[in-house]
Amino acid sequence: MNNTMKDKTFEDRQTEFQNATIKATKAAVRQLKAVMKSDDKDGYFLRMSVDGGGCSGMTYKMDFENEKGEFDKEFKSNGLTIICDLKSWLYLKDVEIDYSKDLLNGGFKIKNPNAERTCGCGTSFSA
Repeated sequence: MNNTMKDKTFEDRQTEFQNATIKATKAAVRQLKAVMKSDDKDGYFLRMSVDGGGCSGMTYKMDFENEKGEFDKEFKSNGLTIICDLKSWLYLKDVEIDYSKDLLNGGFKIKNPNAERTCGCGTSFSA
């Protein structure tokens, strides 16, 4: 366990966990809403989840859904509603979704503070 975790009390860690979110930058929200509109999915939610696989062990998934599950966590970020199942939440807490139009490395980028290792393309990770 690293020193920062040792210095925190159980209550501090519990509060951090309860206050953790999933965020999307303005650029990511703009692009996601454009895709939703072109797919006739205005008003849908962005579902973030993880699946086993990929070169680092787990892969990120993003889907559009119009219904929330009973135990889904829900977040609002820059006008977008993001939902996540509880199992995936353990790996996605405090994740930030960004988007870049860069020609070489453009597309959606996931910044995950929980990832111990990520693959070169950024679509899979291990925690």
